Amino acid sequence: MAGDGAVASDGDSVAVHYHGTLDDGTVFDSSLEREPLEFVVGSGQMITGFDNAVRGLSVGESVQVRLEPAEAYGERQLMRDVPNTDLPPDLSIGDLLQGWGGVTARVVTIGETSTTVAVDNNHPFAGQALTFEIELVRINQP
Repeated sequence: MAGDGAVASDGDSVAVHYHGTLDDGTVFDSSLEREPLEFVVGSGQMITGFDNAVRGLSVGESVQVRLEPAEAYGERQLMRDVPNTDLPPDLSIGDLLQGWGGVTARVVTIGETSTTVAVDNNHPFAGQALTFEIELVRINQP
């Protein structure tokens, strides 16, 4: 563990507790009832805004940040039409489809006479601001 005065910097392996909410107050994830989340600061393992919020924290220090979509999962832009012939016949709106490379898409619309189905390849939190309460629990410097 890092000594007194150490702050989380790029390349540090850190452990944090966090509590994430949407603008309407819905809790979408929290580590408070489980082990802290461990990651390497600046490695690209975390969304940009979360990484930036941890950088510079000292052990025991907490911060609350609201991340706009650009700092989180981006804007909703990965929409596309897929030919009906490439999909199961019993498809319903809201169904999740597993695509190439493990990419998941959600069915958005199905036209009765259309030859395509609109699917959404965005992360479920794309286009949304996320608020995190983050506490730095531990720094393990390399």
